[in-house]
Amino acid sequence: MQRRTFLTGAAASAVPMVGWPAASQGAAQASAAANGQTTRSNPIAVSTYSFWRFRENSKAPIGECIDLAAEMGFDGVDVLHIQMESESNTYLQELKRRAAVHGLALCGFSIHQGFVSPDKDVRQRNVDHTIKCIELAYAMGIPCMRLNTGRWGTTKSFDALMANRGVEDPLPGYTDEDAYPWVIESIEKCLPAAEKCGVLLALENHWGLGLTPQGVLRIVNAVDSPWLKVLVDTGNFLEDPYDKIEMLAPQAVFMQAKTYYGGGIWYTLDLDYARIAQIMRKHDYRGWVSLEFEGHEDPRTAVPKSLAVLRKSFG
Repeated sequence: MQRRTFLTGAAASAVPMVGWPAASQGAAQASAAANGQTTRSNPIAVSTYSFWRFRENSKAPIGECIDLAAEMGFDGVDVLHIQMESESNTYLQELKRRAAVHGLALCGFSIHQGFVSPDKDVRQRNVDHTIKCIELAYAMGIPCMRLNTGRWGTTKSFDALMANRGVEDPLPGYTDEDAYPWVIESIEKCLPAAEKCGVLLALENHWGLGLTPQGVLRIVNAVDSPWLKVLVDTGNFLEDPYDKIEMLAPQAVFMQAKTYYGGGIWYTLDLDYARIAQIMRKHDYRGWVSLEFEGHEDPRTAVPKSLAVLRKSFG
């Protein structure tokens, strides 16, 4: 009876916010409740990509990125697979140890794969690669992994693809309608490994079939699994992003937020992060917001400025 009384009293009491006077806590919680908002901030991470950006001769080691993330005040690190120096277990555990020493979470794993190909063998190789990466994420204790749909590859230069706003023609004799079943079937083959390892797959609005929110949702809804949800990338809708972000927000489990200090490497978007944060709060998004800095400015100055913007908006 004493334990029951204690638990009932604890459940009825408000959870204190450390460092806030009691009166301020009550006012903040009441205000948040009146506005239908959570009082918990989104944790902010930084993608290791932010310190590289595919710039020539600037590929930063993941360990160094972890150190910089801690120094700059982030909560976690989003690891870019192709930036890793090794896939050995010794290396993976060293990254995990390094993050733990800094009090950081390794929260996301971004990989490159694609299932848009009429060749079954090509698709299977990408399935095998995805499953291997799920196991790498598991070894590092990372709970969420980014997927892309892939694209046709008819535009050979990424610079040319960006100049064409991410749009490319299908292979001769095919249409996007042919590609949806390939992508859906391939992702379904990866789900048993995702469930076994406890790694949530997050399909990004990217190029290829992921160019539109309708394309992303068509795939996620068809797969219909708790182990496949959505990664919202704020910088991959090149026109009218806000309504498109809102379409994806209800199924979002991860967000990558782009900034462009010094001008964008491929393009520059003037993103209103206060508005984006409001959209995500409306749909009760409580997950990670991972910075992807994609500008020309030195990351040592641009990344902390970006963190300040995200803290202000998502705090």
